[in-house]
Amino acid sequence: MVELQVPRTEGANPTAVPVFFELGIQPKNFLFVMVACMLFTLPVPGASAPAFRAAVVKVDITPDTPQMLRGYSPRMSTKVHDRLYHRIVALDDGTTSFVLISSDLCSLSPAFCDRVTGDLARDLGLPPENIWWSITHTHSSPYVGPPGIPGLLMTNRFQFRMDESYTALVEKHLVDGVRQARQRLEPAKLGVGRGYAEANINRRARDVDGQVRLGMNPSAPVDRRIGLLRLDKSDGAPLALIANYAMHATVLGASNTFVSADAPGIVAEYVEEKIGAPMLYLNGAAGNIAPIYSTRPPAEIRLLNQFKVLLGDPILDANRRLRATTAVVKLRACRIIVETPKRRGLEWSDELKDYLRVAKDGTETLLVPLRFLRINDDTVVWSAPMEMFCEISNEIRDRSPFANTLYVGYANGTFGYLPTEQEYLAGGYESVTNPFTASAAGHLCAVVNRHLREIHAARD
Repeated sequence: MVELQVPRTEGANPTAVPVFFELGIQPKNFLFVMVACMLFTLPVPGASAPAFRAAVVKVDITPDTPQMLRGYSPRMSTKVHDRLYHRIVALDDGTTSFVLISSDLCSLSPAFCDRVTGDLARDLGLPPENIWWSITHTHSSPYVGPPGIPGLLMTNRFQFRMDESYTALVEKHLVDGVRQARQRLEPAKLGVGRGYAEANINRRARDVDGQVRLGMNPSAPVDRRIGLLRLDKSDGAPLALIANYAMHATVLGASNTFVSADAPGIVAEYVEEKIGAPMLYLNGAAGNIAPIYSTRPPAEIRLLNQFKVLLGDPILDANRRLRATTAVVKLRACRIIVETPKRRGLEWSDELKDYLRVAKDGTETLLVPLRFLRINDDTVVWSAPMEMFCEISNEIRDRSPFANTLYVGYANGTFGYLPTEQEYLAGGYESVTNPFTASAAGHLCAVVNRHLREIHAARD
């Protein structure tokens, strides 16, 4: 039994209790967990509840010069097919302020994300875990920031000079956008809903000899649930929609040279036209999930519009069925660090030194940050910087004590793929493009399940 004390902070719940994780694993696979969790509570009983406020900002980050496109082997862009954006939501319950960003980008280093959002959080007087930067994972967007972990695993994709001016533009627009959103906070209401869409498919195809390849596997696990958060103005007019769905943004394949937000961007624009408010696309556990139409040159550009029907219409339907919203909203954000063994033989970089611990005997341990946002007593949103396989998040959601559990992938950087142990050992592309061991998924799942029970029990 490992006892993990929740540090007390100004305004923290005085009745908060220690968090305990019983790991139950062998010493050679021992998993340490450090919890740094900040609990934000309501005012003193009897005092009037503060008004919940929210705001949304949409900022164009489309490059105006040709850029090397990320996601496959690098290729120079020749045209802009559709525009790229930061979509930013700011929330404030009177005690806790929270910022959620969805950007039409492919991959970000966790060190870069933590530096940008950490600096911004300090300037705004927020805990760093209260600013989440997620990306839609479009494979037709420019390179941004340092290589991060993909640079250690796929060195051939980074053999060119990065355009630092575009990275600076992305960072500046994000910082400016967050500040604008915080300035525009207004009384709001929040609702939670769900939907279903058959826009995706498992991509871990098996050959007759059992070899795993990227393709389509309709009999393998998938996650087709849509998670929905809706923000309305105080008069009921739409303010923003947040849609959570697991799907690689790879309708456009490796031969594409057009800048595009791919299916997530096409769907977001379509929904926005229909509801008259911005929509943030939050990708889910899409590590082994592709769009139902994926990388089919030369017709792939025309296939993008199919996702307006395949996914956009189900999101709109879920939104129509979401009738109850409330102005009584309590937010609590926290962060845990999961420690799990690093894959042997993988060289590390100084850029990522804060995410690795090396013991005196040479044992290397990854430090992987996870974040949680609890909304009232029935909803939790959690995130991880990885391309998680859907079976992992499905199991966690099924065992969660919360009525609504949403997982956000590609958040605050990426450590690469996180397969299940079975799929890790089966091999294939995802099994070699990550820094983990086969046991990492089991460790993470056990820890997250326990942490969800702990924060659910710690009701105000």
